Amino acid sequence: MEEQTDILSLIRKRMTHLSKGHKKIAEYILANYEKCAFLTASKLGKVVGVSESTVVRFPAALGFSGYPEFQKHLENILQEKIHSFDKIDVLNSHMTTNMVLNNVMSMDARKIEHTLEHIDIKSFDLAVEDILGADNIYVIGVRACEPLAEFLGYYLRMVKKNVHVVKTGNVNELFEQMMHIDDKDVAIGISFPRYSMRTLKAMEFANNRKARVIAITDSVHSPMNMYSSCNLFARSDMASIVDSLVAPLSLINALIVSLCLKNSNEVVGNIEELGTVIDNFEYSGNDEINMLDEDVIMELKNMSDKV
Repeated sequence: MEEQTDILSLIRKRMTHLSKGHKKIAEYILANYEKCAFLTASKLGKVVGVSESTVVRFPAALGFSGYPEFQKHLENILQEKIHSFDKIDVLNSHMTTNMVLNNVMSMDARKIEHTLEHIDIKSFDLAVEDILGADNIYVIGVRACEPLAEFLGYYLRMVKKNVHVVKTGNVNELFEQMMHIDDKDVAIGISFPRYSMRTLKAMEFANNRKARVIAITDSVHSPMNMYSSCNLFARSDMASIVDSLVAPLSLINALIVSLCLKNSNEVVGNIEELGTVIDNFEYSGNDEINMLDEDVIMELKNMSDKV
C-alpha cells in the first residue's frame, strides 16, 4: 500500500469511496480505534453489525494485504499514543524522585486497567480448566520473565502436584526437562517483547507432543500465539530502561486465585500438609512469619464444605 503515517487519515480520505458496509466499519473504527486494535474480524463484525467477510475485505479497500496487517497498524498508533504520554525521558535530569514515582506507578496502573478491559474471559476460564485438569504442568519463562515463571510455579504447587518450572540455560536442557510431556499435560509459556526463542521452542515442543499450551504474552501479534491453544494477553511496555511486568504479574495473580477457589479442597490439604512438615522439621532459623494464615485456611475450608 502507499506510504501512510496516519491510518485514521487514510480511512477518512477513502470514506466517500467505500461501500455501505465498509463505511459502517470505518465510522466505528474512527470513533473506537483503541478497541478495534484488539478485536478479531468476527468480533468487530458483530459490534458493527456486518458480516465477518465484510470486515475481512475492508482492509483491501484501503490498500492493505489483509486484516492482520491493518490491525497491526491500528495497534502501532495506539502504542505511539501510549508511549508519547507514558515514556519517561531517562536523560531528563530535572525529574525529581517524586515525579518518577508518580509517573511510573500511574503508568503501571493504566497497564493493569488496559489489561482488565481487554481480557478474554473465555480464554481465562479455559486456562483455569486446562491447568486443573492437567497431570503435569510445565511453566516456561526466561530473562525478565523468569521471575514471573517462578512466582506462578511457586503458587501452583499449592494448587496442583507435578508442577515444573523449566530452567532454560539452552534448548537442549529445555527438551531434557520436558521430554515426558504428553496430551495429559499443560505447558504455560510466558514471554513479552523482546520475545524469547527458547520459550517459543518449548511451546512448539509441547504442542507437537499434543499437550495443551497456554501463552501469557502481550498481544495477538505475539509469536507465542503460534503454538498455543489458549492466549492470555497483558499490557507490557517499556518505561525508560525497565520493562513493566506489573500487568502480567497481576494477571498471573488472578489466575492463581481463580485456581485456588476452583480447587479449594486440595489447596486446604496442601497447606495443612505443609504445616505438618514445618512443625515436624522446624528449625531455629525459620525465616517465615505467620506463614500459614489461619483466616485464609478457614475461608478455604468454608468454601470446600459448600462444594
